[in-house]
Parts: sequence; structure tokens; C-alpha cells
Amino acid sequence: MKQHKPLLACLAMAALVLSGCATAAGSITAPSELSDPSAASPQAGPSSSHGGGHHGTKSSSPGAATPDGPSDAALMVCGDQPKERLRSILDLDSDPHTINKWADSTFTCTYHLAEGALVISVQEAADQASARKYFDAMQALANDAKPIEGLANLGFPAYETAGGSAVFQKDAFVLKVDAADLPGTVGPENITRNALAYQLSTTILACWIEHP
Repeated sequence: MKQHKPLLACLAMAALVLSGCATAAGSITAPSELSDPSAASPQAGPSSSHGGGHHGTKSSSPGAATPDGPSDAALMVCGDQPKERLRSILDLDSDPHTINKWADSTFTCTYHLAEGALVISVQEAADQASARKYFDAMQALANDAKPIEGLANLGFPAYETAGGSAVFQKDAFVLKVDAADLPGTVGPENITRNALAYQLSTTILACWIEHP
């Protein structure tokens, strides 16, 4: 994608000043089958208490998941900041309807938009090395995957696909924003679905960076 430099690099830096990141409200729906590559699926994250807040260990991300549910950080993909970002980009009057699920160490939040479904998922691994292995496998299997490089990747392994997905790996998390179901451009400013996926990714990453 040609917009990353310097436009998306600036967007990435702007995302880091976001504040007030919040976790998603509501319950998690029943687990169901996922389409992510199972062959490289990492082990479930370590069992650490949510009561520990945003403090984690060196080998796992903050608020790591228990076998019974996602971490606080993963829940942020269905939280206030992504919803506010979507309202701004698409000029919505209210928050989009969402559904979520937890299965195979992956928390998935699906946003039901007028243009189609936007799917954001977080794979939680046992440690950073396992997450990187999973990320590398996803990139190898993705069609037309291109690395996101320079300032635009915020210093994390990242790639995008021609179909409208952005994928980042941070600590023991692999974040994927999939806008493939949306038309080529969206919103009153007619931004590309790739740009939408990227902007939502950096919004979520900013929340994770703000609450280490």
C-alpha cells in the first residue's frame, strides 16, 4: 500500500497519544470454530489473574488470558476506542453493533457495519516467541502479504494484505484487523479498507502501549 509513508506513519504516531482506553463491556458468546491457521496455533496464554491489572511478566503480555477467557488487553478490540475511531472515520451516529467470541485462545470481535462485517481478532500465545511463530505462519499463508515497514509499524512485526487486512504482533499477542468484507473505500472521506484496517490496528496498539 502506497499510503504508509508519510501519511500512515503520521497516523501511527498520532494514535499513541490516545487516552482513556477501555475494555469491552458485555459477556462473551459461546466458542466456535475459527478460520486462522491451526497448524501454527500457539499454546494458550499463561493463567494469570485479571486482578493483576496491567502488570505482566516478561514472557507474556499484560493481563494474560486464563483458559476460561480472554485478557483485558484482548477485550479492548471490542472496546470504546475502536468504536469511537469507527464512528469518526465512517461518520456514524452511534456505535456499531458487535458480537464477540472466545475460542482456541483467540478473542474475536465482529463489527456489523452497513457496508459489511469488520472482524478484529487477538490470538493469545504462551509467550512472545510462540506469538511470533504464529505471526510468521499467518504471513506465509496470506495472499499478497506485504510487510508494514518503517515508522508505520510502530516497531512491531506487521504486514498487510491486498484484500484489506492488517496484522501486528506485540508481546504474546497477534492482532488482526480484517476489512476484506468491506468495499474498496469507505466513509465520507473514501479511505481505503486497508487504511481503515491500519488505523484501527494502531488505535488498539496505542491502548496496549498506554497500559503496559
